[in-house]
Amino acid sequence: MYFATAGIEVSPLVPPLVAFGVSFFASMGGISGAFLLLPFQMSVLGYVNPSVSATNQVFNVVAIPSGVYRYVKEGRMVWPLAWAVIVGTLPGVFIGALIRVAYLPDAKTFKLFVASVLAYIGVRLIRDLVKTKNGNIQGVRKDNAASKDKCGDSKVKIIVCSAKTLEYEFNGEKYCVSNLGIFTLSFVVGIIGGVYGIGGGAIIAPFFVSVFGLPVFTVAGAALMGTFVTSIAGVTFYQAIAPFFPTMSVAPDWMLGLLFGLGGMAGMYCGARCQKYVPAKYIKWMLALVIIGTALKYLIDYLA
Repeated sequence: MYFATAGIEVSPLVPPLVAFGVSFFASMGGISGAFLLLPFQMSVLGYVNPSVSATNQVFNVVAIPSGVYRYVKEGRMVWPLAWAVIVGTLPGVFIGALIRVAYLPDAKTFKLFVASVLAYIGVRLIRDLVKTKNGNIQGVRKDNAASKDKCGDSKVKIIVCSAKTLEYEFNGEKYCVSNLGIFTLSFVVGIIGGVYGIGGGAIIAPFFVSVFGLPVFTVAGAALMGTFVTSIAGVTFYQAIAPFFPTMSVAPDWMLGLLFGLGGMAGMYCGARCQKYVPAKYIKWMLALVIIGTALKYLIDYLA
């Protein structure tokens, strides 16, 4: 099957199958999997036009609702955290889209940007895992580490939600974060996510875990919800600015994005449903190794 906007030819079965596998594992960590699908599209399918970022966000729009549904149904959606992410990320997404088209249209330069983002995410995750092993992340004692690594049937209970502070209880532990800190982080993440075409969940979820010390079982739903809303904005913006760049492929390849999205929808639903049965440390190690490996691959491509 030929995809005109992407300029590639591939079997229509490949995108949904690949998206299912990626999304199943990535969604457990609050990540849609778009950050891995973009390298697949560029390196395997040969889709290197700027519109690949927009197509990646179409995948998010189609795939994410099924994962969000599972987290909401199981009572693990921290809505105040999700809304703080959305409000902070949206302005950054528009800025990031303009940067992608105006300053990073070249595939080689964009690969260096992708490698830098992925390497940073991977390093943050590994640092978090090492600290957790030593029982000293964010001052958490070793006897609390086990409770953060298991979910069971626990649900989120909001204790305080104000303009300055968000505090909630989960699995017998209380967690408190600054809404200003979340907003500032989300804005920066929105810019990077808008450039990359990932919505930002792949960056913000590791930050929630490693910097704010929140359990991955509660940040996953909020990160996916934020990614869903910002991806809608990103796709709309890429489509809107496409006429201003007539010599460049900017608008998304809707059919390719839909095929990826259908596979991702099934993968995210299954991943969100299975997440509570998988220890958090295994989820984070899996994501960290895949991220670092992909970053190294792109760095080698750039240097070559």
